[in-house]
Amino acid sequence: MLFTHASEFRSSTSCNFVYLMMRVEEFKYLGTTLTNQNSIAEEIKSRLRSGNACYHPVQNLLSSRLLSKNLKIKIYRTIILSVVLNGCESWSLTLREERKLRVFENMVLRRIFGPRKDEVMGEWRRLHNEELNDLYSSPNIVRVIKSRRMRWAVHVARMGE
Repeated sequence: MLFTHASEFRSSTSCNFVYLMMRVEEFKYLGTTLTNQNSIAEEIKSRLRSGNACYHPVQNLLSSRLLSKNLKIKIYRTIILSVVLNGCESWSLTLREERKLRVFENMVLRRIFGPRKDEVMGEWRRLHNEELNDLYSSPNIVRVIKSRRMRWAVHVARMGE
């Protein structure tokens, strides 16, 4: 990617602008990391780090028995998910990136729904992914990204009309 920087040199008769072009590997633009390889992997890593930074202060709320599951899900959607999905309309996800996003979401959902007592053994256990999908009635994070991409594509298509 090329990054331009304008510097002004004034002479006695006119103003001249000199543009210096500098090639960089990556840079941040409007909060999104752009790379020269057009790779979205670093952006997703950055978003997941930001999501973790939002998750850790509220993890005690998400595991509290004083709050309802619906309120915990609203906290997840408004505080954590909005940070992770900022700018996701332009992402083209690979299976590896989809898996990373699902792992992050399942971590938060396991905190919200808590462990379950096994009926046969009588021991506490973590919820399986299928159980989390059943308990969380909303679309998973990958479906949300795909629906936002479609909505954005329709918006861009209508701009030409």
